[in-house]
Amino acid sequence: MKQSTTTEIMVGVFVALGFAALFMLAMKVSNISALNDQDGYEVQVYFENAGGLKVRSPVTVAGVRVGRVAAIGFDDQLFEAVVTLKLNPGVKLPADSSASIFTSGLLGEQYVALEPGGAETNLKEGDRITLSQSALILEQVIGRVLFSKASEGVSK
Repeated sequence: MKQSTTTEIMVGVFVALGFAALFMLAMKVSNISALNDQDGYEVQVYFENAGGLKVRSPVTVAGVRVGRVAAIGFDDQLFEAVVTLKLNPGVKLPADSSASIFTSGLLGEQYVALEPGGAETNLKEGDRITLSQSALILEQVIGRVLFSKASEGVSK
């Protein structure tokens, strides 16, 4: 009887550890990190096309994560995507910095890369980054290549 109880307890502990490991893996894959993203300041960027950018996607400068995408919306006056970036409090970037949407790897997640400018003043809460480069959409690139090849064949 004592052997059976010990075995059941060990199996229960093993199953609980397995569930905890699966939970941690799910949190890592879903890009959910600690709740320390509350501090910092928000700036907005307007893109013609936000592509597959998602809320909580990383924001980087020189390959170093300096914030996250806080929100993605649509401006019905300019017909552009409005991306709100939450930058870490210690990050000081010139006001004329630019933003681009890139993809990490061939099929990886999309992220926003910031390129510092040369202005004397820094970005602050509520500012707007005016220089932006939209996401590169693979389907559009393939369509342009195929269209240019087809038009070359017709003109010959």
